[in-house]
Amino acid sequence: MKKIKFGLLPRVIVAILLGIAFGGFMPEWGIRTFITFNELFSQLLGFAIPLIILGLVTPSISDIGRSAGRMLALTALLAYVATVVAGLAAYATGVITFPSLISHEIELNAASEAVKLAPYFTIEIPPLMGVMTALVLSFMTGLGIAYAEGDTLRRCAAEFRDIVVKSIETVILPLLPIYIFGMFLNMTAMGEVMRIVSVFIKIIGVIFLLHIVWLVALYSVAGAVGRKNPFKMLATMMPAYFTALGTQSSAATIPVTLAQTRKMGVSEGVAGFVIPLCATIHLSGSMLKIVMCALALMMMQGLDYSFSQFIGFIFMLGITMVAAPGVPGGAIMAALGVLASMLGFSPEDQALMISLYVAMDSFGTACNVTGDGALAVIMDKIAPQSQK
Repeated sequence: MKKIKFGLLPRVIVAILLGIAFGGFMPEWGIRTFITFNELFSQLLGFAIPLIILGLVTPSISDIGRSAGRMLALTALLAYVATVVAGLAAYATGVITFPSLISHEIELNAASEAVKLAPYFTIEIPPLMGVMTALVLSFMTGLGIAYAEGDTLRRCAAEFRDIVVKSIETVILPLLPIYIFGMFLNMTAMGEVMRIVSVFIKIIGVIFLLHIVWLVALYSVAGAVGRKNPFKMLATMMPAYFTALGTQSSAATIPVTLAQTRKMGVSEGVAGFVIPLCATIHLSGSMLKIVMCALALMMMQGLDYSFSQFIGFIFMLGITMVAAPGVPGGAIMAALGVLASMLGFSPEDQALMISLYVAMDSFGTACNVTGDGALAVIMDKIAPQSQK
């Protein structure tokens, strides 16, 4: 019999439901047990975040830099601009729509504060470096590797990336549902969980609608540049959209995205270059989700969410997420360090961010993949003739 795969999304959903169900009657010793686990896991996560950034971003920067050329520079710039504009659109939409949806401030502190319980014990695991140090070191090392003649550092970076990916896949992601279970168990004990869940549902609905609006806007720009009907192009890309919904992977959808992009009239050379590259560096859908979820959580806690605070976060997030597509849940994992360092997100906030992100993971991937086709149409118009 074929083995049924119980993916991350079903496990997170089950963890949330069980946390809500058990939170109303679990005895004190049980709550303290999960508070202890969450405290230990948050220490582990804090230690791992700089290493995740270093391990994922360094080889990604080196791989992009190694293929230097005008075509690469134009595609990378276009993908980055699209991702940043998506973040700005997400911020503007959230500022306009969320205040009416989030009517009360919700304190997201750990249950240990709310019910006066403390973990049985805790272990301090200081990170080896700060998040910004890891980011700067990743950029410097990645660019250095790209222009170095030898390949020793390149192999080291690739092997360290494999270690980081394996750690995420075998340690962090399997333990994540338990951490989320503990979070919702705590919130149920605080009596806040139903208010939080109701807000979550509204947020997810707004983000889904924004994904649709964003794709229409992106293809309208591509249609104006390429002199094509944007709605016909969107209809042509629907097989790629629904394939991405099923696979939840930009890389796995590349063959379908490539075939549908060619059907839109994009030249063979441009499509073959832009689509695989944009599967790694174009993350508009992921940017929409992360910015709006972060904004919603800050509003829920009554925190400052000024534009001056978010603009730097959006620009940095667009670079950090370049490493994301190769790892399950990679975008949000890569974003955790920036969320903590630039927006001040606590481990509890990060757990809720992961829950919200995973709930919409396939839709964000589908938005990324479908948007790749629009960027290919634009590049087909502006690319050097020799590349077509």
